Amino acid sequence: MIFEFYLILPKYDEGMDNLLNLKLKKMKTISESAKRRAGLYSDLFKVDDKRTAKSLRALQKAPSPGKKLKKIGFIIFWIPEPTGVTNAIGAPMILAGKYLEKVYNGSTIHDIGHETKNAFSSIHDFKKSIL
Repeated sequence: MIFEFYLILPKYDEGMDNLLNLKLKKMKTISESAKRRAGLYSDLFKVDDKRTAKSLRALQKAPSPGKKLKKIGFIIFWIPEPTGVTNAIGAPMILAGKYLEKVYNGSTIHDIGHETKNAFSSIHDFKKSIL
């Protein structure tokens, strides 16, 4: 019976040993990467500074003062009034809102990533057209 058991086991193969070593190395690198990532996330949650937290929020959601000013200007502009004071106040607010939209940079981290992706895509297309 013992003899039959040895017939069932596969023969030793060096290629199999190399494959196991490669898989073991891959698992170790994945484990190290997960540990580094978990450490980074835990360090980020330890940040208790108000200024740093405000900056991190600004990367995710950028304010848009131009749109807000323009909306308020339109609301004031369309209020019916016989003297026309609201028109004199609303029109400059609309213009100031349009100016702020052009001048103010309200980009978020998502916009930066999107533009970087577009830039790399155009560089890649340019390289393909040359070669």
